[in-house]
Amino acid sequence: MNYPHPILAREGWPFIAGSLILALAASYAGLWSLPLWIIFVFCVQFFRDPGRVIAGNGAKSVVAPADGRVIVVEETEDPYLKRRALKVSVFMNVFNVHSNRAPVDSTVVQKWYNPGSFLNAAWAKASTENERCALHLKTQDGRDVTCVQIAGLVARRILNYVDSGKTLARGERYGFIRFGSRVDLYLPLDTRVKVTIGEKVYASTTLLAELS
Repeated sequence: MNYPHPILAREGWPFIAGSLILALAASYAGLWSLPLWIIFVFCVQFFRDPGRVIAGNGAKSVVAPADGRVIVVEETEDPYLKRRALKVSVFMNVFNVHSNRAPVDSTVVQKWYNPGSFLNAAWAKASTENERCALHLKTQDGRDVTCVQIAGLVARRILNYVDSGKTLARGERYGFIRFGSRVDLYLPLDTRVKVTIGEKVYASTTLLAELS
């Protein structure tokens, strides 16, 4: 199944259009426009949002919620559901696609937004101190997954388009984070994680784990 959205994310249209207008205006006026063209190219690559094939073969499949690099795979405390869980974190740099996708077929039970700092998203304390938006997702067979968007050093805007009661399909787009960030997943302890620290993953197309 392909991801049904424009190849350039709608969140980036104002930035792409604005940078293009400035670059064209500077070029037309005979000014030094190279920096503006570089900004335009950066905006186009940052806000690209290509179609994706959805990985997995059933309701127990957990796909990557974001493009990036796996920086955490560990057992820890889920601060939202107050349980022990397996935490898998994906760090996005400014060159990754920044659309966020649902990791599992699920229903949104609850949503939390926490204002906070803008520390480097690769740091461990970013999970608890940075601005973040968390979703409690419940699968059809009652498994609980917590999915947390976390702002970073440069990222200053978390966009989340779902609320309690929303049904999400695995790989469905639900949000966007601008300019570098992180997504944390808290999974049941008996989940079989399929990725390792340092591995590069792609939203929707990488099978991150399998629920038991």
